[in-house]
Amino acid sequence: GCLALPKLNLQFLTLHDYLLRNFNLFRLESTYEIRQDIEDSVSRMKPWLSEYGGVVFGGWARMAQPIVSFTVVEVAKPNIGENWPMRVRADVTINLNVRDNIKDEWEGLRKHDVCFLITVRPMQPYGTKFDRRQPFIEQTGLVYVRGCEIQGMLDEKGRVIEEGPEPKPRLKGDCRTYRVFLDPNQYQQDMTNTIQNGAEDVYETFNIIMRRKPKENNFKALLETIRNLMNTDCVVPDWLHDIILGYGDPSSAHYSKMPNQIATLDFNDTFLSIDHLKASFPGYNVKVTVDNPDLHVPPFRITFPMKEGKGTKRKEDGIEENPEEAKTLIVEPHVIPNRGPYPYNQPKRNTIQFTHTQIEAIRAGMQPGLTMVVGPPGTGKTDVAVQIISNLYHNFPEQRTLIVTHSNQALNQLFEKIMALDIDERHLLRLGHGEEELETEKDFSRYGRVNYVLARRLELLREVGRLQESLGVPGDVSYTCETAGHFFLYQVMSRWEEYISKVKVKGGKLPDVADVSSFFPFHQYFANAPQPVFKGKSYEEDMEIAEGCFRHIKKIFTQLEEFRAFELLRSGLDRSKYLLVKEAKIIAMTCTHAALKRRDLVELGFKYDNILMEESAQILEIETFIPLLLQNPQDGFSRLKRWIMIGDHHQLPPVIKNMAFQKYSNMEQSLFTRFVRVGVPTVDLDAQGRARASLCNLYNWRYKNLGNLPHVQLLPEFRTANAGFLYDFQLINVEDFNGVGESEPNPYFYQNLGEAEYVVAVFMYMCLLGYPADRISILTTYNGQKHLIRDVINQRCGNNPLIGRPNKVTTVDRFQGQQNDYILLSLVRTKAVGHLRDVRRLVVAMSRARLGLYIFARVSLFQNCFELTPAFSQLTARPLHLHIVPTECFPTPRQNGERPAHQIHVIKNMPQMANFVYNMYMHMIQSTRHHQQHLLPPPAMIEEPEPTQTGETEVEGE
Repeated sequence: GCLALPKLNLQFLTLHDYLLRNFNLFRLESTYEIRQDIEDSVSRMKPWLSEYGGVVFGGWARMAQPIVSFTVVEVAKPNIGENWPMRVRADVTINLNVRDNIKDEWEGLRKHDVCFLITVRPMQPYGTKFDRRQPFIEQTGLVYVRGCEIQGMLDEKGRVIEEGPEPKPRLKGDCRTYRVFLDPNQYQQDMTNTIQNGAEDVYETFNIIMRRKPKENNFKALLETIRNLMNTDCVVPDWLHDIILGYGDPSSAHYSKMPNQIATLDFNDTFLSIDHLKASFPGYNVKVTVDNPDLHVPPFRITFPMKEGKGTKRKEDGIEENPEEAKTLIVEPHVIPNRGPYPYNQPKRNTIQFTHTQIEAIRAGMQPGLTMVVGPPGTGKTDVAVQIISNLYHNFPEQRTLIVTHSNQALNQLFEKIMALDIDERHLLRLGHGEEELETEKDFSRYGRVNYVLARRLELLREVGRLQESLGVPGDVSYTCETAGHFFLYQVMSRWEEYISKVKVKGGKLPDVADVSSFFPFHQYFANAPQPVFKGKSYEEDMEIAEGCFRHIKKIFTQLEEFRAFELLRSGLDRSKYLLVKEAKIIAMTCTHAALKRRDLVELGFKYDNILMEESAQILEIETFIPLLLQNPQDGFSRLKRWIMIGDHHQLPPVIKNMAFQKYSNMEQSLFTRFVRVGVPTVDLDAQGRARASLCNLYNWRYKNLGNLPHVQLLPEFRTANAGFLYDFQLINVEDFNGVGESEPNPYFYQNLGEAEYVVAVFMYMCLLGYPADRISILTTYNGQKHLIRDVINQRCGNNPLIGRPNKVTTVDRFQGQQNDYILLSLVRTKAVGHLRDVRRLVVAMSRARLGLYIFARVSLFQNCFELTPAFSQLTARPLHLHIVPTECFPTPRQNGERPAHQIHVIKNMPQMANFVYNMYMHMIQSTRHHQQHLLPPPAMIEEPEPTQTGETEVEGE
């Protein structure tokens, strides 16, 4: 059928048309999701008609609370020429007599969070069961829904608690009042309707307030951002304009076609050796500028043969200009200048030996233009991204790079790897609310960076004080950055210049080596460095050390000059804005945060030259486009020089809940996928280093020649077998348990008790063999099954110290981008294949495990599904009953693929496995007790306790 919906396909008429279609679709999708959330929350609260004609709530909902009181507190005058109020504010009071974690969520509502005010007037009497298959409104009596935006929670004196780095005050009691903004247009319409038509006042009827998950609740800010973009002349770089609209030559933004291609690039620490460099450019002749092989050590500068735009066309036609010249790389090794005598002055180095396709991706990312990197699971996408960021930082220190990812977790992984490279941490900044989960001790949020700068300033001023003492200069020069600057100019530079004039080469004659050390003016300052500072072997070496010492001193004063603004700016907010606009060189945020804060960033004058996007195939088309426009154009042109997108369109796309928008309007297509479909050139990473080669075969059929890195065959963990299992992966058939396969307690809430119990039994079996619980994750394809498995774990083993809980129990969709050593996967369905039919979900499911994958499913259903054949034909080639070797312990010396020396047990069904694990556990407990009794001293050695007055022996614990 034909629906009156805009479509997102390959081409768009203009940028305005592109934004308008996305605006309409995003608004419709948001409305659909809000409606679903309202239905879910209100039905959980079970509104019933009370005996006195009021409303009584028989249930409770995490995301909704009954309203105690609601009052409109301000209706401001209209602006000139408008007939609606400038703003309308109200106070909502609720009673938070709930569990502490839910109370914290309500108290954690931030400024600008959107909530919904709902009026229900149920007609159903007390105790009526809610039926999700019947119409919703008739059962709940929902009458009105109005939106509101939180301004803040009120304190005991009725003032809004301001947000800032300080913790919020703890309020007494359970009643909380929020000041909220209402929609002035809607308020005007409601009031007009009340006055003219005598309708009731909507604002006196609300009895439920509903909030939503912050992740899913950013529709208002995003729609406002799209609207603002439609109303301004948004300037997309000329080299991108046609590609974004889907016209012209799709490869026109590739670096080889760009007019400003850079001939010589410094690859810094990308290459580990000259052999690594040669292996990274197969088909090129490598010509090193230095003949001495001892000097062929990284870092390297490489000059590439430049191809003109026309030359490329001629090459395609088979006409070569000068084949020898076109295939020669000129490599120039260079030495990083000495940074100082202390161990921490040594630069951090990359230790990863990149493959030649990864090197091509890094090279493309360093050149101007559009770079698309397709990274299958485990191919080192994050490592490539981090190396590109590092190389841009060192090659173009004046440029600023914006990092955008889909999830906070991907940002965290990037940051943890950036920390390991030679990037000064004062240039790193993280925007958004995900920095709490960073597994580094350092805080990269705005206020965290401000605190770092202030602490660093004090540290450097202490160093200046030490330098002053060592030089015997009177006065307090280490008081501020300004006085330190004068001290450097008048005292330090003058001494250095005098020193250089004494030890420089005069008339072609080298001074004495001892002079370099004896005339050096800063000996006392460097007394705490590893001694001796000067080696005294050659003039050149000692001069380089002296230069390095001065670079160390000069860097102190350079940093203090940069930090001087923080002395002049007093408030934390001003300091954090300065940090964002002037100081930070690498700024990271999620795509959602970029969309939410676009207006603020543009108003601050935020500028950047490069964008790197991770997980681009998971980001909505419009959320990918907005980060291109987070800055105002300069003289009508965009500053943007590079756009690097890294993703995998063979894995799951962005989540769209409404099937019509998802499929008919193609809203689930990311910009990355559209570019791949249009034919934009991509660099396809082709070697994975995450999983065993046998596990990789389950999904590598979906990619262009995806191979394995050598360590997957060589490292012991990949070569040894999984202890207690005959196979490293197995599909285990699960039949009905007590006559039931899949069940559906609520619509689309699928569960399968047989599979849940089987999965948990295998998890317990693994823990009893000695597997660490945090190296096992349990995945499933449905939310209902996820909750069921969590319940079974709580019941069976959650609080048992011998077993514990797995690292994660979650859905395949949520686990995208993560991995673990051992994955237990439950496919749930027994009547229809369901959404695993989407091959992208299958690829994600098969590629999460590194060493072991055990799949529990109804084999007869899935093996006949045409789309899943390439994976399931390999899975069904092995026996469909679980084969275990219970006498082995983790880790086992047995090699993968070897027959075990011990007896193999074949488990036919779930009850057999559950009984087996129970018996094994009881046997283990008895043997542990037996062992402990052996360790106790014999009874003769235990002294008889003194008898008490009553003549009985006291027994502890009775």
